[in-house]
Amino acid sequence: MTESTFWPTISAQAKSEHRPFFTMAPMEAVSNTVFRQVITQACPPDTFFSEFVYAKSITDPNTKFPVHGRLYVDSREKKRPVVQLWGNEAEDFEKAAVSLKEQGFEAIDINMGCPDGTVIKNHGGSDLIRNHQWAQEVIAAAKTSGLAVSAKTRLGYSKVEEFKDWIPFLLEQHVDVLTVHLRTKMEMSKVPAHLEVIDDMIKMRDEIAPETLIQINGDIPDYQAGLKLANEHPGLDGIMIGRGVFANPFAFEKEPKKHSLDELLDLLQMQLNLFDDFSKHYDMPRFPSLKRFFKIYARPELGATDLRNAMMDTKSTDDVRKILAEKDKYLK
Repeated sequence: MTESTFWPTISAQAKSEHRPFFTMAPMEAVSNTVFRQVITQACPPDTFFSEFVYAKSITDPNTKFPVHGRLYVDSREKKRPVVQLWGNEAEDFEKAAVSLKEQGFEAIDINMGCPDGTVIKNHGGSDLIRNHQWAQEVIAAAKTSGLAVSAKTRLGYSKVEEFKDWIPFLLEQHVDVLTVHLRTKMEMSKVPAHLEVIDDMIKMRDEIAPETLIQINGDIPDYQAGLKLANEHPGLDGIMIGRGVFANPFAFEKEPKKHSLDELLDLLQMQLNLFDDFSKHYDMPRFPSLKRFFKIYARPELGATDLRNAMMDTKSTDDVRKILAEKDKYLK
């Protein structure tokens, strides 16, 4: 454990409201300053995680995985995100943590679960599940900064049963928060999350590292589902929502409401403006990356399929704005 008050403060606030804490998952090309601000406008979680950041790239600009604005925090954001780092070299994590602290970040998370082939080929993400020594070393290195240190992982690499050894090993490292995506690397997201192991992991935590907070991720669409899960599994501290925000940008609402197409398109207008502003600072991400978000706002159940299809053919944010200005002709 570190001496940071970052996670204890978040957890204490949630407990005072008789609920788990909620976070938005680190997602590649999604969890940047632009989308964090959009979700904050809709309804924010207790804290955000950044996109994946290669640990070495923070202090070495010549790496093959440059930062590209992943650490950019807009002045309008109320709180800096937890920075998720990936890699396997302890020295890289030690240097990165020092630099992040100097930049004003309060917490870092170590990626031990990403199933992406490129990340694994470079010995990060889920590859650490197969290399316990690397996992132990990068956690210890990150802790030297005094920042809050958490880890996000999966149940195992190939088999669910691996969690019986892997999770206790991570708990023995005494991270501030252990987030577990309830699938293996090999399962990707092709099978239902293994909710049946939650109580086993809580028991492990209570026996090995009672001070470590346990957070789960996988198949949790919104606040209500997360709250229900926490009530069913006493001792669960946190809920992380990832893909749920693509089905509903209001996923963190404590009291669910029906939202109109106009409300959703207002969020899209906001994202377009923020994207243009972000592009003044960094040449990444480029416009095509925005298209994956259109399905969030132009929803079929609201009669907006044709609107979304028209936006998918655009080549700039101004093109999208022109279509939105004439949206009625695309609506059924």
